[in-house]
Amino acid sequence: MLLTLLLVLEVIVAFFLIVVVLLQRSEGGALGMGGGPSGFMTARGAGDLLTRITWILGSAFFVLGLLLTVIAGREGGSSSVVDRLKVNAIDPNSLNQSIQQPPAGEAAPEAPAPFQAPAPVVSNPFTTQTPAPQQ
Repeated sequence: MLLTLLLVLEVIVAFFLIVVVLLQRSEGGALGMGGGPSGFMTARGAGDLLTRITWILGSAFFVLGLLLTVIAGREGGSSSVVDRLKVNAIDPNSLNQSIQQPPAGEAAPEAPAPFQAPAPVVSNPFTTQTPAPQQ
């Protein structure tokens, strides 16, 4: 519930941050294309307001991202992957045992037959003949 609320808040802040950044006047430096004095918001006070709003929204975006990371990490579990797999409970001696041979009285299972690849078939898509396998 809390993660969903924070995630929705993060998306809303990101949207408004994009809008505020796009509203700002270009200060030049974009391949020599500077904003002229006939722009939408030319007053310096409007520029200061948009700059402050950008800083506030950027900081909120950063803080919300950190909160989402911390809360998601805590909800994921407090133990590490190694603790959850119980690696310490495995006996190393059981891993190093050789394959047990059947007793002398019993027959050993047969080994599987080697894999045989199918013979290659050459076909012509323009004829209706069924191709014969090449040998």
